Amino acid sequence: MTHLCVHEWGRIPIHNGAGDVPPRHFTRAQAEALVRASRAHRHGGDEGAGILSDNHHHLSVGQMVGIIAAPGCSLEILPKIDPSDSANDDTLRSRLVQMLDVALGLKLSTGMATEMARQNRTLLDILIRLFADRLIAETRRGLPRAYLAAEEDLGALRGRLDVARQFTAHAVRPDRLACRFDALSSDIALLQIMKACVLTLRRHARAAETIRRLDELRFVLADISDVAITALPWNLVRIDRTNRRWEALLDLAKLFLKREWQTTHHARHAAEGMTLLFPMNTLFEAYVAALLKRALRHVDVTVHAQGGLLSCLVEEGENPRPRFQTKPDLMIKRGKQALAVIDTKWKRIGSNPEDKKHGVSQSDVYQMMAYGRIYQCCELVLLYPHHDELGAAPFSRGFRVTGCDDRLRLASIDLTQDQRHIEAQLAKLADTLINSRPPALQSA
Repeated sequence: MTHLCVHEWGRIPIHNGAGDVPPRHFTRAQAEALVRASRAHRHGGDEGAGILSDNHHHLSVGQMVGIIAAPGCSLEILPKIDPSDSANDDTLRSRLVQMLDVALGLKLSTGMATEMARQNRTLLDILIRLFADRLIAETRRGLPRAYLAAEEDLGALRGRLDVARQFTAHAVRPDRLACRFDALSSDIALLQIMKACVLTLRRHARAAETIRRLDELRFVLADISDVAITALPWNLVRIDRTNRRWEALLDLAKLFLKREWQTTHHARHAAEGMTLLFPMNTLFEAYVAALLKRALRHVDVTVHAQGGLLSCLVEEGENPRPRFQTKPDLMIKRGKQALAVIDTKWKRIGSNPEDKKHGVSQSDVYQMMAYGRIYQCCELVLLYPHHDELGAAPFSRGFRVTGCDDRLRLASIDLTQDQRHIEAQLAKLADTLINSRPPALQSA
């Protein structure tokens, strides 16, 4: 099994010839298997180039993080916005697990995840082990059960008599009664999903202890029906007070099986491998949104992710229709009033003092100007990840929009800090947007 690790926008060399494969190389067959798996991802495109590009001598990685597993090989992609960052892969992996935990609401044990990351385990190994440990703990507390409708031919009446079946199938068998009744059973939709997840992860687990735990779970769930992944009864699962402790496990199972973040359209390729991939722009946005909501939970404002939904234009004519709907990444509102619009950008903001635009894309500025006009909001922010060249303190620059009172800020947050400090950074930024006006702003 060949496992290699690369950073986003990085390269992995391919060994196209005969003989021994050099270290940190994939063979041609392995590279093609990984590209096939990437094609099955909804961000992969027809040729998989949205995730991996096969340049014959090397594979190029896009702005995606996670893991691609194929027969005999796997590729782990870690986030790294700053090339000068001296953090090792274990630290980067721990940061990624923390972001996934917060963004997806997985409620993982981050201390355990960090410890496993230090043991040189891959992202997939960490998530599988966390799932297995949590599922074992819950099954030892008892399997959830529910009353399910059952039909059985018995010698004594149980429940209700199935009259139609009784006078057809048992017309000459008065000793047999066609019964319909509700039976308390553990063979429910929730556990069918858990078993399907265990069987799937068993094929991809690498660590011996993780495999042992998954085998233990296979034994515990032996009486649960086997259901194909494509036929799993997701819509039948109901989380209530009796099974609330299984909610986080269900979210993990969705991460592995349902692929809401990585929808697969080609079942044939999906069967060959496994992809756990996340666009960094989307993950960064969800991470910031979750932490900003925590930071402002005691303030009389609300945080809305991907909200707004107002349109830029309305067609003229008898039946005017809105066109070009907008979805700001984040909005801070008090009641119906928009106090601030924040757009997260997983990009490296410029640190060159001679570049007065700081490397900001002109299209991003135009987009923020449109948000300010449409939502009648004067506080606009482009939020970037911090990097060392910006200095020790979070980056902050302000611009006044020509001809009005709107202001555009460029800001950064330091993701190398723990969650408490990141929340503090976001709370400070939000307080500035809501309650204060900067004394001096640069002209755009």
